[in-house]
Amino acid sequence: MTEKSSAQVLRDARRIVVKVGSSLVTNEGRGLDEAAIGEWCRQLALLERGADGQPPRQMVMVSSGAIAEGMKRLGWAQRPREVNELQAAAAVGQMGLAQMYETKLREQGLRSAQVLLTHADLADRERYLNARATLLTLLQHQVLPVINENDTVVTDEIKVGDNDTLGALVANLIEADLLVILTDQRGLYTADPRRDPKAEFVHEARAGDPALERMAGGAGSSIGKGGMLTKIVAARRAAGSGASTVIAWGRESDALLRLAAGENIGTLLVAPTHKTQARKQWIADHLQLRGAVTVDAGAATKLRGEGKSLLPIGMTQVEGEFSRGDVIAIRDGAGQELARGLANYSSGEARLLCRRPSGDIQGLLGYSGEPEMVHRDNLVLTRAAQ
Repeated sequence: MTEKSSAQVLRDARRIVVKVGSSLVTNEGRGLDEAAIGEWCRQLALLERGADGQPPRQMVMVSSGAIAEGMKRLGWAQRPREVNELQAAAAVGQMGLAQMYETKLREQGLRSAQVLLTHADLADRERYLNARATLLTLLQHQVLPVINENDTVVTDEIKVGDNDTLGALVANLIEADLLVILTDQRGLYTADPRRDPKAEFVHEARAGDPALERMAGGAGSSIGKGGMLTKIVAARRAAGSGASTVIAWGRESDALLRLAAGENIGTLLVAPTHKTQARKQWIADHLQLRGAVTVDAGAATKLRGEGKSLLPIGMTQVEGEFSRGDVIAIRDGAGQELARGLANYSSGEARLLCRRPSGDIQGLLGYSGEPEMVHRDNLVLTRAAQ
């Protein structure tokens, strides 16, 4: 099915996003499950450090449970429908959820950080880059981010399966290798096993296969409101940046450690493209150009022949009006497009930086940003070297 075996896909994952559902975190709404959260934190710590001779991993946790914990603290038996009540429950529950993760991770010797996101943060390119930079900085300093949607302030983002989607968006954001969705189900079946005795378990499939969405369906519990369909759709979304997805039972003994060791204990949905291929294709084909920069012959040679980033000193002209994070064209002196990439600076800032060394950035702009106008990881060539 793939170039790699299932075991290789799992063992080779170095940056992993783990999403845990509300029913697991809150023990079906009875309150935060301290023992379960402590167990996941123990496994996260072992993977961060490198357990049993395995290489260290970078781990990110996306945790549901704020609304469910808030419902418990407020004495509400049924999940409310009114947005203001959902937001109130989230505000109450988020306090306990963050404190629990901080306590359990600290017991394992890990530092943690709470990150609250909305879909709007990830739809806007500048906010997207800011969120990405924050998360990557936390990982660089060996701080484990615990992410939840900011349900206290969002409106229509509070909906069925939201944190499954959030897990996929975070995987895309940080270019993770693997998304692990821990749930109260073993994984995906060809049909509902409670209704169809002929239903077969799906051990491995290709993420994005339309047949998977036909197999899944129905809502989840009254606590989480997720369902298998949202997880299948999340896997398809994660595959867009090259991340494979595992859907597994969250109470399986040592689930995270066994997955990292290459044991497929759930349903593995393999991304059909490699991470770098997916990102390059996304930049080249699916984003609207906002402007362009012209580069000198030396910069053109470095881009085409040496695979280098574009530095400000190589720019000679800026066209259009664009913001940080927009996709721009990179052209040679004859006006031919050489490449496309994500701009680290706005058009106004870029005009100030033309022909200037990266060491002048702070003096010119008043802050020290990236040394590159376009980093090579965010750049795709669109014209072959001559």
